[in-house]
Amino acid sequence: MKLGFAMPHMLRLKATMQPWETRVTGADQTRLAKWAETLGFEMIAVPEHHIIPRAHVDLSGPFYFNAYTAMAYLAGATERVRVNSCIAILPAQNPIITAKALSTMDWLSSGRVTITFAVGWLEEEFAILGIPFHERGAMAEEYIQAILALWTQENPEFDGKYVSFRDVAFEPKPVQKPHLPIWFGGDADPVLKRVARYAQGWWPFLTKPENIAARIDFIRSQPDYNGQLADVFYGMSTSRVGEGHAVIDDPTARPGQTRQEIVDRLGWLAAQGVTWSSVPIPALPSIEAYYDYTQWIAEEIMPALR
Repeated sequence: MKLGFAMPHMLRLKATMQPWETRVTGADQTRLAKWAETLGFEMIAVPEHHIIPRAHVDLSGPFYFNAYTAMAYLAGATERVRVNSCIAILPAQNPIITAKALSTMDWLSSGRVTITFAVGWLEEEFAILGIPFHERGAMAEEYIQAILALWTQENPEFDGKYVSFRDVAFEPKPVQKPHLPIWFGGDADPVLKRVARYAQGWWPFLTKPENIAARIDFIRSQPDYNGQLADVFYGMSTSRVGEGHAVIDDPTARPGQTRQEIVDRLGWLAAQGVTWSSVPIPALPSIEAYYDYTQWIAEEIMPALR
């Protein structure tokens, strides 16, 4: 089991936000990223929304980064830790732009980028962006094919409804070969079928943890399974967040558990097929206390996972 670093103030979900997090600045996050790397955390993942309709602010909060911008910044501030998204909205921009942003990031970071794509769920956000919400699955299917062509083909070509290109050059290619790891986030059957076709990882959100193993079997049972599923990320606090970011009371996901409770829970998740997780941010008075807590995770939890 590998641990991602729970970076404070990446978002303000009602289900998981601690009050002190709102005082965490970008400069604080830069220092924390370096600290996380020093402690041995292996990944920092960035949530993404581009705009939040006012009706969703109570549960979802107003605060989100652009995933690629934040990932690139955090990669530049560190030397070893991987950066990822959780998630990046694949249909939200032209796939050529997405491919270029990610291959640039992978090249500059010497191959430390993983990307978790999703089709998105917030219909009003799509309307504001002028993207057809009910075509987002078809767009994602084309976009991932186009991105893979750009990353892996010497003379990339693609001809689709939403994007087409030929007789073009595309560099830099990703440092990681054949390309940087692709994960998909989400829970519906079409998402898992997309994982089977194209991905190396899966990030479930609404799937109950006791159902993860069965869903992994579903991915691997697909007739066009690529045989590459290697990673599943399920954070300990994930089951505190329901559909539409609703608040769920789940004692197994509560922050501030004892060492043995955390070790046992992570061990149980590993038995379900989870390869990556994160420990919830507990109720603390300040960022200074979080430095102490994350050092405790490194000293008390990480050795038990090896």
